[in-house]
Amino acid sequence: MALAVALAAVTPQAPAQDASPVSVPAPEAGQGQANPFFAESPLPLHYPQFDRIRDSDFGPAFERGMAAELAEIQAIANNPEPPTFENTIVALQRTGDVLERAQTVFYALISADTNDAREALRAEYAPKFSAHRDAIVLDPKLFARIQAVHDGLDASGLQGEDRRLVEKYYENFVRAGAQLPDADKARLKAINAELAQLGTKFSQNVLAEVNDSAVVVDTRAELAGLPEADITAAAEAAKKRGLDGKYVIALQNTTGQPPNTYLENRALRQRIHEASVARGSRGNAYDNTGLVSRIMALRLERAKMLGYPDYASFVLADETAKTPQAVNEMLGRLAPAAVANARKEAADLQAMIDKEQAAKGEPTFQLQPWDWAYYTEKVRQEKFAFDESQLKPYLELDNVLVNGVFHAANQVYGLTFKERHDLPVYQEDVRVFDVFDKDGSQLAIFIADMYARPSKRGGAWMNSYVDQSGLTGYKPVVANHLNIPKPAAGEPTLLTWDEVTTMFHEFGHALHGMFSNVKYPYFSGTSVPRDFVEFPSQVNEMWADWPSVLANYAKHYQTGEPMPRELLDKVLASSKFNQGFATTEYLAAAMLDQEWHQLTEASQIPGPDGVMPFEAAALAKVGLDFAAVPPRYRTPYFSHIMGGYAAGYYAYIWSEVLDANTVQWFKDNGGLSRANGDHFRATLLSQGGSKDALELFQDFAGHAPDIQPLLERRGLD
Repeated sequence: MALAVALAAVTPQAPAQDASPVSVPAPEAGQGQANPFFAESPLPLHYPQFDRIRDSDFGPAFERGMAAELAEIQAIANNPEPPTFENTIVALQRTGDVLERAQTVFYALISADTNDAREALRAEYAPKFSAHRDAIVLDPKLFARIQAVHDGLDASGLQGEDRRLVEKYYENFVRAGAQLPDADKARLKAINAELAQLGTKFSQNVLAEVNDSAVVVDTRAELAGLPEADITAAAEAAKKRGLDGKYVIALQNTTGQPPNTYLENRALRQRIHEASVARGSRGNAYDNTGLVSRIMALRLERAKMLGYPDYASFVLADETAKTPQAVNEMLGRLAPAAVANARKEAADLQAMIDKEQAAKGEPTFQLQPWDWAYYTEKVRQEKFAFDESQLKPYLELDNVLVNGVFHAANQVYGLTFKERHDLPVYQEDVRVFDVFDKDGSQLAIFIADMYARPSKRGGAWMNSYVDQSGLTGYKPVVANHLNIPKPAAGEPTLLTWDEVTTMFHEFGHALHGMFSNVKYPYFSGTSVPRDFVEFPSQVNEMWADWPSVLANYAKHYQTGEPMPRELLDKVLASSKFNQGFATTEYLAAAMLDQEWHQLTEASQIPGPDGVMPFEAAALAKVGLDFAAVPPRYRTPYFSHIMGGYAAGYYAYIWSEVLDANTVQWFKDNGGLSRANGDHFRATLLSQGGSKDALELFQDFAGHAPDIQPLLERRGLD
């Protein structure tokens, strides 16, 4: 099974930080404890034994796991029997269990709760894992057997998931270089090893830079406008750094920083923004510009070796988009309207600035990026008579999770949830839930890790600890991770609307994993193209503001009173507000990704000093150089495209086309109902990657995707 993992793209990981490995004490390895990765976990659904896992267990498990898998691979490659589907393809699905268990937990912890020991292991093993993967996919005897099975497909009678498994193994080995001559294979191995090292260093730098770039504020007065809970959190963060009496504003991974929505102090807003956009290009120990230059050069070389003109062409051949031209066409269609809308929004913000400055008898100033969020809230309040801060008392975390996210899953799919406290966790804030299907049987285990911490990478994501498979009999163990600031002890966790929709979004990924009903681990859950994987998660966002769901969770954390109808109406009425900005900052990042990866000659790739000028020229080239709206990510901290979303950041909006069609389908067919949910589950969510992604969409919707619902949703039609 680890081979399927090895063939998949690796996602960006987490920063180095000293942190406790688990929340439950256990003896160190070598003190009478067997390595917990050497055998299946005895816990329910093979849930990881976090109370027994020590950092010292990973290295031995990696070494034993790689050795065991190579032995298994050699047995398949050297099998004297003629190659068949069972003795070659299915046999491959049964390899690598020890390595898979160890890698799955290791990379999950690297993202969610890293420490210095784990970061050292990641750096040490990145090239080793790359070499291990190459030893498998570039083995000529193994590939000859796979090719023989593939060549005999038409005569084999294999259909459905069996046939697709053969096709995918063959395609992926070819894409990994199995047909290259030996000299090129040697060079490819060297490229892969170097890229593994560079990718690890890049992601370590990104998160170390987040901590290093945190903004220190001297006085409480400078924080005027910031919610009290955020001020308390900033004071706590300062204390942890030994800066008693000061305040620390931690940076999030995006260019825009949430405190700038509230801070009245314009100079401080500017400091925060400039700290954010300078990350990775400050010339310090965490500067990523040199890494970017080298990574792009190696990716291009690799793509050309494999017969593609550029890296984007290589990546997109395996996605639903298929070609860079298809991506360019869609993004290019959206960009002009998005920028036009953003400029209209900017005019409204400038008018607000001018009015306020005139009222104070002070000269006006030109709208800058650090002003956008602050004045957007003022314009929102003027247009809709509410601001984001009015919502937060009605959006308490546990209410949103249990009475919102879980309630919607119950209403749409019949799921029920029961929290359990007997299973070990890797960090004290982590919660664990049994998930029961509509017939009362256990479907999965769900792990909720909601709070930000220095040992956790930024953003939000889902990962799978145990993949569903009919071949193994396994049921899913999946996790959601968010980065919600943890309030002071005894204080409630009140969410922004963006955090609410993110919680629903990530649970959409979790549902995709939990509903998986496939035979082979290769196709389990979210094992689908990158430009399809965001689709089910985006669909699940629709329930966040669905009236009956919202009414069930949007209740005042103190009084239990429901959110007033007039406030709810304002939330819904403002759904297209600021969409010009949101679409433009996203498209700028997506098109920047394509500009980097559509370079066709090594001479076009800039050196370290040219990375930021290249970015500026690329944005100007595609008409997205609107200074007031910088890209959602700038190149040196764009972890998505240095990891699994290389040439694939467009996937979010590509998937949103499918999402918008699906929301329209639900509305046309009666909205929230078990019948609709069961149809979506049966035709799409349960199928994983066992069928072509667009075929799955058509099985569900009954038609090809149409871009018009997306244009209407974003106010771009």
